[in-house]
Amino acid sequence: MKVVAETLGVSRSNLHARLNGSAKPRRRYHKAQDAAVLPLITTLVAARPTYGYRRITALLNRQLRAQGDSPVNHKRVYRIMKAHNLLLARRYTERPNLTHKGKVVTMRSNIRWCSDGFEFTCWNGDVIRGAFIIDAHDREIISWRAVVNAGISGSDIRDMMLEAVERRFGDYRTPHPVEMLSDNGSCYVARETRIFARQLGLRSCYTPVKSPESNGIAEAFVKTLKRDYVHVTPLPDAATVLRLVAGWIEDYNDNHPHSGLKMRSPREFIAAHTATA
Repeated sequence: MKVVAETLGVSRSNLHARLNGSAKPRRRYHKAQDAAVLPLITTLVAARPTYGYRRITALLNRQLRAQGDSPVNHKRVYRIMKAHNLLLARRYTERPNLTHKGKVVTMRSNIRWCSDGFEFTCWNGDVIRGAFIIDAHDREIISWRAVVNAGISGSDIRDMMLEAVERRFGDYRTPHPVEMLSDNGSCYVARETRIFARQLGLRSCYTPVKSPESNGIAEAFVKTLKRDYVHVTPLPDAATVLRLVAGWIEDYNDNHPHSGLKMRSPREFIAAHTATA
């Protein structure tokens, strides 16, 4: 009996109970309150089909707190979603051999901004290309630009820089140097762009060649934009999509739970830190 139990990886008492029929069949664990939470979870999953159980938990608790109810543990949400086949399918991918050992995240807002581009195609063949600036601490998209069937120019980047400085500091120049991290695209490394950045108080810095991990925060937003918005939304033509992009970015800033922000959205995180400052 001992050898069989060790081979199967179970205890001898469990094996003995199974053999003599005294073991009770396990039933699915549930709480009486699950019935009240399930419709809320189902509605959130229908509205956010790309969200996993942790982000669904964050949205659910945000809704429950607004109603004056107690929040729900993420393990309970996982159990309910698993029982009703609402979990996302697991995706297994190999990690790249080249890993970035630097640290992009900063300890405070307005220390380092990151910028990158995105691109996707509409159903009629129109190509949308855009760029954005995101804060490396609070993850808010500060400014962005999008164009149709063209590339992002240095002028677009400079307009985006100026808008970001005005929104964060209410002036045409930063009160202290702010790093501006980007790749080595021509619109970023152009002489006019570098000079304009210095005039605004931004210090341009660039990622090493073939090292997208060095701008991981910006890369993560591009992935989120495509996964949670582009891939689940009809994209008939450029005119329709350009009207949607603004709403996507506002929704991300206002509502998207971020694991690096303790499952708060960027603006929730900023508001919480502003209140305690």
